[in-house]
Amino acid sequence: MARTADSARTAGSGRTSAGAALGSLDFALDRGSPVPLYYQLARQLEEAIEHGVLAPGNLLGNEIDLSVRLGLSRPTVRQAIQSLVDKGLLVRRRGVGTQVVHSQVKRPLELSSLYDDLESAGQGPTTRVLRNERIPATGEVAAALGIAEGAEVVVLERLRCTHGQPVAFLCNYLPAGLLELGTERLESTGLYRMMRTAGITLHSARQTVGARSATAEEAGRLDEKEGAALLTMRRTAYDDTGRPVEYGSHVYRASRYAFDFQLLVRS
Repeated sequence: MARTADSARTAGSGRTSAGAALGSLDFALDRGSPVPLYYQLARQLEEAIEHGVLAPGNLLGNEIDLSVRLGLSRPTVRQAIQSLVDKGLLVRRRGVGTQVVHSQVKRPLELSSLYDDLESAGQGPTTRVLRNERIPATGEVAAALGIAEGAEVVVLERLRCTHGQPVAFLCNYLPAGLLELGTERLESTGLYRMMRTAGITLHSARQTVGARSATAEEAGRLDEKEGAALLTMRRTAYDDTGRPVEYGSHVYRASRYAFDFQLLVRS
């Protein structure tokens, strides 16, 4: 197994140079493996982007420099880079080189919060609270939370970002009086983490995942074009007593976000 590591240098312009961007990576390229070298390189670069080791704006340099650094042929490096360009993770800029654009968030389909998942993946999540108020529950919200229509609920609307770019618009409804939901606290941590701190033990959830096109309002919030593909999720979460404690209706940028499934064969 051959290993290569690049030395780190920082560009004078303040942007991360190719050496600095790749300097912390220890590539493991198995030349005896049946897995093509371009795929091995592309997968390791993609993992580095997903975990924030290579951040948006980092430069990877040109194909010739990379092929020399990694001891690979130029066509192999070109194929690896092109596969990530096709995924929207890298972009080629004339006179600049290959640059990281953003990573796609791959979220496991389990009862966890987006904030926790982004943080554990090194994505540096930030939140902007757009709405935090009490309103009468609509029929849909009341049915999800098991309360009377018109009963008071707290509605939260938040914009979740990574590396300064919006990833998701989150709308959540909670029974009034469930826990203290200060805006400042909501912008510094995740909702489920606040629940756990308040002694609420989440146990299960019912969730529906779908897709549709972005409205003009959603496109403006998420920095997408109107009609762009969005992933949707509706979830009702229950505590360990079986009580509904949260109903969420979320939209995610399909260009930046994906659900990750593990499927098992039924015996």
